[in-house]
Formats: sequence, C-alpha cells, structure tokens
Amino acid sequence: MSIQIPRGTQDILPGQSDIWQLIEQKARDLCKKYQYREIRTPIFEHTELFTRSVGDSTDIVQKEMYTFEDRGERSLTLRPEGTASAVRSFVENKMFGHANQPVKLYYMGPMFRYERPQAGRYRQFVQFGVEALGSADPAIDAEVISLAVMLYRELGLKSLKVVINSLGDKDSRKAHRDALVNHFQPRIGEFCADCQNRLRTNPLRILDCKQDRDHELMETAPSILDFLNEDSREYFLKVQKYLTDLGISFEVDANLVRGLDYYYHTAFEIMSEAEGFGAITTLCGGGRYNGLVQEIGGPETPGIGFALSIERLIAALEAEKVELPIAQGIDCYLVYLGDEAKDYTVGLLHELRAAGFSAERDYLDRKIKGQFKAADRSHAKFVAVLGDDELQTNKINLKNMETGEQTEISLDSLIDKLKELLN
Repeated sequence: MSIQIPRGTQDILPGQSDIWQLIEQKARDLCKKYQYREIRTPIFEHTELFTRSVGDSTDIVQKEMYTFEDRGERSLTLRPEGTASAVRSFVENKMFGHANQPVKLYYMGPMFRYERPQAGRYRQFVQFGVEALGSADPAIDAEVISLAVMLYRELGLKSLKVVINSLGDKDSRKAHRDALVNHFQPRIGEFCADCQNRLRTNPLRILDCKQDRDHELMETAPSILDFLNEDSREYFLKVQKYLTDLGISFEVDANLVRGLDYYYHTAFEIMSEAEGFGAITTLCGGGRYNGLVQEIGGPETPGIGFALSIERLIAALEAEKVELPIAQGIDCYLVYLGDEAKDYTVGLLHELRAAGFSAERDYLDRKIKGQFKAADRSHAKFVAVLGDDELQTNKINLKNMETGEQTEISLDSLIDKLKELLN
C-alpha cells in the first residue's frame, strides 16, 4: 500500500508553486513599501503561549491545536496562528525598547489546526500576517487594513467587502458582557453545549457561533456599539474616517466577533463576494490587541495586525478567474549533435547560467527531433544548435522559436547575441 498525504494537507506542485511564489513576493514587496520587516519564529511553541494569548475558551485552544509532549515532558504546540509567536518574540527580544517605534513586523509560514477539511480550509495552511506594535493611533489601524486591501487589489481581486466593528475598550466590553449574559441566560439551554460554556467564559463568543447563528436571540442580542464609551466611540469614528480618506469602502457589522480573545477596539474582516467562491467567504481577519503584550509578560504596549490564508487567496483568484502574470519559458535550450558537441554543452550550459540566462539541455540522449520537442515543452525563446562540425569551426546555429528565424553565429558570441536579442 502506497503512503498517502495526510488528510487536510496538500502538495503544491511545480506550476502551482509559481503562483505561490508570485503571491509571496508581492506580499514582501508591499510590506517593504509600508516598512514592515520580516520575523521568523519557531513552528512549535510552548503550549502556554497559546492558552494565555489566544484564550483557553476559544475553539482553537479547546479543539483545534496539535499539542504533544516532548521527551523532556514539556507541552509543545504546533502554532495555530502567527500573532502570538510574533508578540512572544517582541517581548523576549525586548523590541519594545527600540527607538524606532512602532515596531512593524510581518510573517509568512505554515500554521496548523485540527479542523474539518473543506474547500479553502486545511489542517496545515500558510498564513501571511502583519503586526504593528507600539502605537495606539487609529491611523495605523487604517494602514493595516489598507495593506491587506492593497495586496488583494494588486493581485487583481475586485469582489471584496471590508467589514469592521469596534469591540470597545475594557470598560465597554464589560458592560456589553453583562448585557449579553442577561440576554442569553434565561434560554441558554436552547443553545449548543459550546455556547452554554461560552456564557460562563466569554459570552461575546456566542455571537460567533455557526451552529446557533439563526436562533432568534442572536437577532435581538445587545450590540457592542450601544455600549461604547466616549473614548471608544471616538476611536472607532476616527478609524472610519481614515478608511474613507484612503478610498476604502466598508460596512459596519456590530456582530463581527473575531475568534480570538485578545481583540479590543477595531476588529475587521475582508470577504470575497465572488460568485462560486464557496461557503467560507472570509479571506482575511484582524484587529487591535492592546492587552496581549502584557499577557505574554511584556510592558503595556498597543498593537494591531491581521492574518490571511494564502490558500483562500488563491481560491478567490480562481473564483474571479484572475490569471496571474506567471513568467513561463526559458531563455535558451541547447541542442547537440554528436559526442563532442554533447560534452561541450555541459560547460556551455554553465556559462549561460552564470551570465544570467535560464538555460537547459537534454540529459536523455534524445535525437534532434526529441530535443526540439523538449525545447518546445520548456517554452524556450531560443534554441542553440551545436554539432561536432560546428564545434570545429567555432560556429553555432541560433533559432528564434517565436519567429522561426535561424542564424549562424560564432560560438564565442552566443552570450552577447542572446543579451542583445533578449533585451
């Protein structure tokens, strides 16, 4: 029996990986413009990091983490998201002491959650995310949202919807929490077991329940927007103003609740409205987390960030039928005739690559017809044909595969000629 790929994972094959590389490079280039710098953290962390930061009442911690004990009986967890690790590194490496504040970070890499696999959702998935730590200015909330929107737009997505909400500050959240408990308590027995538990641990998470979302009490639940104090309301209005100034359309959804416990003030999601995209429409989510750095052991430090799934981004591109400009083909394919020419092309191929060209030759001893077919499959722009006779006279035939034009040039001039033609 052959060994199969684990459920909820995927192989990214040549051809597909070209798309991934383009998206990843676009994200890196955009971060450079916004002055976010890359951080790379371990794929596994101490389990306590996620129970303290993500929240031990969340579905991620309760149901979805890959947790194990190492040989030293330490509890470790494959990272389910990137923010906690980035903030842990920020605290551990005392980046809060940097003179250049805020500290702007981005990360890109695999995350792991034990979820039911479905279209656009995997148990191992790749997240791209950013974190801005050290500023409580609502303008940076707008900047973070605009960075995500800009990435989608530059990749060609058009059917996007930005949804925002305010979760308020600590006082606003407490008032809203008490109102939610009073609202749901009399009929909590009608809800799922998870929601019954959430009423005790984090009532706000009831609003995020997929199983009971159609319950009539959901429609009449108290809105956080009615409990915002003056400071929280002013902050939220500023975020909306800045988004408008940046030309970003948005909707306010008072029921938008992010699935992690550390959010305060701004919360947002970017969704795909593309026809046929599927049931999971959220492409990106994020928000402000002013207490997270302290929770992990650092000084009081405001922060905001987002994370997006590369897999869902690609699914959205496919739904909108966006064709990315993937560069195909190589510059030159070497075709040889005869043993001496065959041996010579080994060094010539190296010289072409060292000069900056993408180049290839045959390694299967195919006849000249088979070599030309291989050149076609490689989408070669030029084919250079070298035989034993040409080698003796220092000549080589160069064929333009688009026009069919073929010229004989000196072997020594091949590199210069290719530079001239390809420029």
